[in-house]
Amino acid sequence: MSSFRIEGGKTLHGSIRPQGAKNEALQIVCATLLTAEEVVLNNVPDIRDVNHLIDLLAGLGVKVNRLAEESYSFRADELDLDYLYSEDFAKKATSLRGSIMILGPLLARFGKGIIPQPGGDKIGRRRLDTHFNGLEKLGARFTYDEIERRFDVVAEQLTGAEMLLDEASVTGTANILMAAVLAKGQTSIFNAACEPYLVQLSKMLTRMGAKIEGIGSNLLKIEGVESLGGTTHTMLADMIEVGSFIGMAAMTRSEITIENVSLDDLGMIPQVFRKLGVNLEQKGADILVPAQKEYAIETFIDGSIMTIADAPWPGFTPDLISIVLVVAIQAKGSVLIHQKMFESRLFFVDKLIDMGARIILCDPHRATVIGLNNSQPLRGINMSSPDIRAGVALLIAALSAEGTSIIENAEQIDRGYQRITERLQRLGASIERI
Repeated sequence: MSSFRIEGGKTLHGSIRPQGAKNEALQIVCATLLTAEEVVLNNVPDIRDVNHLIDLLAGLGVKVNRLAEESYSFRADELDLDYLYSEDFAKKATSLRGSIMILGPLLARFGKGIIPQPGGDKIGRRRLDTHFNGLEKLGARFTYDEIERRFDVVAEQLTGAEMLLDEASVTGTANILMAAVLAKGQTSIFNAACEPYLVQLSKMLTRMGAKIEGIGSNLLKIEGVESLGGTTHTMLADMIEVGSFIGMAAMTRSEITIENVSLDDLGMIPQVFRKLGVNLEQKGADILVPAQKEYAIETFIDGSIMTIADAPWPGFTPDLISIVLVVAIQAKGSVLIHQKMFESRLFFVDKLIDMGARIILCDPHRATVIGLNNSQPLRGINMSSPDIRAGVALLIAALSAEGTSIIENAEQIDRGYQRITERLQRLGASIERI
């Protein structure tokens, strides 16, 4: 395992281009299983989770060709379904939570699928009921093999159905949608997730020949078709990287340009950073985050303390809760951070407190941050990355801190951020992998 060594307290400057969206890529790569024709994907992020998923599909028999640095072609015309029973598949699938999304396409085309208990971030209970309940309504039958610790799924014929999802799960909606496009008859999915990544997936499936209505809303209506064809698709910029770079600029009091991103495509993200006092400017196709000596947290209209909470889209994404919490450390004022969706995602604040932050962890879901207003810098410490987003939040804190920080378990950050050391070095950061 590797670590990051960071010499903090340096002002950064320059431009940085966000990678392709990780969460979109995991859905889109799985969708290539829905057709025997070639699918070309562009702006694919070069990160551990996506690379592991591509390796998994290659093991399944998908013909994968790397066309350029961020472009791949996929052709799933000769799959080896026996691979699903192999130790190699079990190892790869359990290391990646996104592997659950191969179920819908496999059921739709081949009538069966296998998925081990998937892995991913350790950020609390992340149930799979939405996936299973939705696929069962389409006609799938699940059995759990306690010895192999895997779910075996079969479906002689998927048939359209009306369903109300028990939660607006992004991956659950994607899995059900990918199964429904090849199911017989009509399917309606109410309380569907409507994140931009689902919009991208829906548009790609439509270009492949799927019939989907209500794209971008929480009610999707699908008319099943016999088969899908090939297409070309380009990933959006990763909004979580964009938010991370905004937070990094604010904490290090640096001027940074984030290239080729529209504020309009980021939903609530710009609004939430502005509530913390962070200035953002649209400059053509780019976002400029100007250097600020200080930034002040707003209060509610009655003067009460600001609360920032996550919510399903179009609410504020939970993947940036860790970032805004760190940004608030050096703000003027106080804020209550409420992480509603995952009960263990705030436990990394003990490391920030060790660095000198004034944070009160109220319970597993809430933390109050009392801003330092840059009256004293954070201090570098040795710490470990517990998950992707907390890891980057700690990295941002370390870049702003005085002295040296070591962040162990760097591979967690690699799962979501491509070539992060090289890209930050180009901005002037003193960071190296050890």
